Amino acid sequence: MKRALLPFVILSLFCIAHLSAQSINPKSRVSQIALATYKSPEGYLKIHYGQPYRKDRAIFGALVPYHQVWRTGANEATELTTTSDLLIGNKELKAGTYSVYTIPQPNRWTIILNSDLGAWGAYEYTPKKDVLRFEVPVGHTPETYEAFTINILGDGPEAEIQMMWEQTFVSIPVKILGATASAP
Repeated sequence: MKRALLPFVILSLFCIAHLSAQSINPKSRVSQIALATYKSPEGYLKIHYGQPYRKDRAIFGALVPYHQVWRTGANEATELTTTSDLLIGNKELKAGTYSVYTIPQPNRWTIILNSDLGAWGAYEYTPKKDVLRFEVPVGHTPETYEAFTINILGDGPEAEIQMMWEQTFVSIPVKILGATASAP
């Protein structure tokens, strides 16, 4: 009799564990995951982010409020990984992985690189874990970007991180200083 109940008990425990895991983490991924990468002889840079869509909504100053910390995408906070030390926004950044937060404003954005990883949105953002902050000007594009998009363009060690959504454009200058770690 005990042997006949064993499969039922195992199946029941599996179902309970599965349902418990879902109730513990009810966050659903609505936006797709996107990846921007750049590789040069000096090193490798990638940005992993959730890519939300505009869907006829006003974005900056509305869906993404001005003067508030934003996860710079959707779902989990955006993450930047570099295998080499960088000069980013004219500030030095050691090789590693960092959360990317921004504070959008009409004419400039504050870019924040933070050591806390795996945070959902900006709800768990902790300023004490900021590694560096800098500001960049905001530009505007004639075309409308339906999806929040990050590109990394460059030539050799010089690159530019571009962030675009709606008709807003932000450019972050990057210089890869040299290989200091192995590529992911």
